[in-house]
This record gives sequence, structure tokens and C-alpha cells, in this order.
Amino acid sequence: MAVTHTEEFRREAVRIALSNGLSRTCVAADLGIGKSILGHWISQYRTAELPVPELQTDLARENERLRLENRVFREEREILKKATQFFASQKT
Repeated sequence: MAVTHTEEFRREAVRIALSNGLSRTCVAADLGIGKSILGHWISQYRTAELPVPELQTDLARENERLRLENRVFREEREILKKATQFFASQKT
């Protein structure tokens, strides 16, 4: 009896196989499918545009925001260092 898997299951299996670093044999065994079937799905969907998980886009956006914030803090720190040096030189 042949088991048919949904399109969503196939895409998720391909995403897992390509993104988590586990061997195809391990991923196939975990999902209860054959290694050759997983390999076929990967070759079939590799050329297709797999959607980027929402979490990764959120992380990329957060990373960019934090880099900008870090740059602002460094600039402020440099200004405060210069102000400290200026006022320290005025006291003597």
C-alpha cells in the first residue's frame, strides 16, 4: 500500500533536511520515509523557491536593529569620552 504525503509534508521534510545539518538518512528515519524518497524530494524542490521561515526574517530584522543601536551607543560613548577629556583639562 503506497502512502501519499501532502505537499506541505514534503516541503517541510526538504527544509529540515537542508537546514538542520543532520544526515539525510537520519532525517528520513525520523520522518518515517525512505532515504531515496527524501533525496527525490530534495532534488525536486531544490530549484523551487522554499519560503524563508518567518522566524529567520524576524531575527534578521532584530539583528539589523541591534547593529544600528550598537553603532549609536558607540558614537555616544566616543562623544562622552571627548567631553570627559575636555572637562578634565579645564580643571587644571
